[in-house]
Amino acid sequence: MLLEFRASNYKSFKEQFTFSMVPAPKQKGLDYSIQTETGGNKKYKSLCSSVIYGANAAGKTNIIGALDVFKCIILRGNIRNSDTVTGGNAAECILDLIPNNTLAKEEPVSFFAKFIRKDILYEYSISLDLGMFMEREYHRSILSETLSVNEKPVFTRTGGKLEIRNVDSIREFLSPDFSANKSAAKTIAQNSLNNEELFLTNGFKTIYSTKLSSEVLAFFSEDLTIFCNSQFLKTEPMYEKKYLVNPFLNEAAGEFGINSNRLVYIKDKDGKNPVLVSMFEKNKGGVPAEIFESYGTLRFINLFPVLSEVFKKGGTLLIDEFDTSLHPKAVMNLITIFHNDELNTNHAQLIFTTQNPMYLNNNLFRRDEIKFVERDDDTKCSVLYPLSDFGTKGTNARKGKDYMNNYFMDKYGAIRDVDFTPVFEKLMKDQNDSKKTD
Repeated sequence: MLLEFRASNYKSFKEQFTFSMVPAPKQKGLDYSIQTETGGNKKYKSLCSSVIYGANAAGKTNIIGALDVFKCIILRGNIRNSDTVTGGNAAECILDLIPNNTLAKEEPVSFFAKFIRKDILYEYSISLDLGMFMEREYHRSILSETLSVNEKPVFTRTGGKLEIRNVDSIREFLSPDFSANKSAAKTIAQNSLNNEELFLTNGFKTIYSTKLSSEVLAFFSEDLTIFCNSQFLKTEPMYEKKYLVNPFLNEAAGEFGINSNRLVYIKDKDGKNPVLVSMFEKNKGGVPAEIFESYGTLRFINLFPVLSEVFKKGGTLLIDEFDTSLHPKAVMNLITIFHNDELNTNHAQLIFTTQNPMYLNNNLFRRDEIKFVERDDDTKCSVLYPLSDFGTKGTNARKGKDYMNNYFMDKYGAIRDVDFTPVFEKLMKDQNDSKKTD
C-alpha cells in the first residue's frame, strides 16, 4: 500500500513535490475510498484512488514517471544508465534526462517513498548528484540514502559515511551470518560503499539482511505496476494449450460491448507469438482482433487483465491517460470498484492522469483524491496540489459543489486558455502572400 511519494529536480518539477495517498484531515462526509492497514504497531489509512489533472505539458506524466524511475533505480541497484528503453519512459534508463533543464548549476535529484508491505511500514529515500540536464559524461554519485522500518531508522548513508542504527528493531530479518560477524559488519559495510551503487541492494543485502532488502524490492517489483505511456499497455497470456479462453476477460468484454462471440488467444505453429482472435459462430471462424475490433476495444482487452491482476493481489496501479479511448461510464464503474470495500478486500489502489473533466465529480472522488498539476509560464516549472488544499469555507471545493464547472472557470488553476486562431491566421496569410508572389 503506497502512502506517500516525494521527488525533486525531476524534469519539470524543480522543487520537491509530495504525492500523498493519505486522507487529508477534516474531510467531513467523505468516508468512502478509505482503507486501513497495519504497519508495525500502528494503523495507517490510505486512499483507494487518485486522479491527476492538468493542462497538456503541465507535468502530469512526470509524477508517474518519477516513481517509475525510482522503481527502476532500486531494481537495478545503481545509478548508471541502462542499455535498453522498454517501457515508454526513456528517463528510467537515460538518467541524464532527469535534472530540471532550467537549473543554472547542479542540484540534487531526490526520491522518497513511504509504503506498507506485509504489515511493515517502510520509508526509503535517496538523493543523487546526476549533474546538469543532458550532461552525459558527468561522474554521478549517491549523496544520501536512508531506510526506516516501522518509523525506526535502520541505516543512513551520507556521502561516503555510513551509520547503522536500530539493528535490534530488525532482528527477525537479520542474516544468519550477521551474528557471527557482528563486530566486523560495519567496517565491511563501510568499505563496500560504491558512489554509484545503492547500499540497500548491495552491502546491506549481502551483510545485514537479504530478507529485508528483498521485501523492499518486492514492493517495487510486485506491488507497483506503472505505465508511463498507455500505448505500452499490452498483456499476453501465459498458457500451455494452443488455445486460451479467459472467461473473466470475455465476460468483461461482453459488458464493454464487444461484438464477437468470444475472445481467444491462439499460438502460431511454432507455439509462440500468441494472437488475440475474435471468434464467431463455428461456421464463421475467427478474425484477428487487431483487424476486426476498434482501438477502444483492444485497449480495454489489454487493460482489463492488468486491472484484474492488481485488484486480485492488492497492488498499486499507476497509468498515464488511463481512460484513453474508453467511455467515461466504463471508467467511472472501474473507479467505483476500487472504492468498493466488499470487493477491494486486498486494498488495491488506482492512480491515473486524465484530461477528461467528467471525473471531477464529488460523488466519485474525495477532494483529497483529486490532484492538480500547474506549470508556470515564466519558470517552466510544475507544482502539484490537491483539491483539499482549497478548504471548504468558500464555495469552490465544498462537497456538493460543481467541481467540473469550477475547474473550467479556472477556480482551481491547472488549466489554460488555448487559442490556435493566430497560428492559423498566420498560416493562411503566408499562403496568400505566397500566391501573390507566384
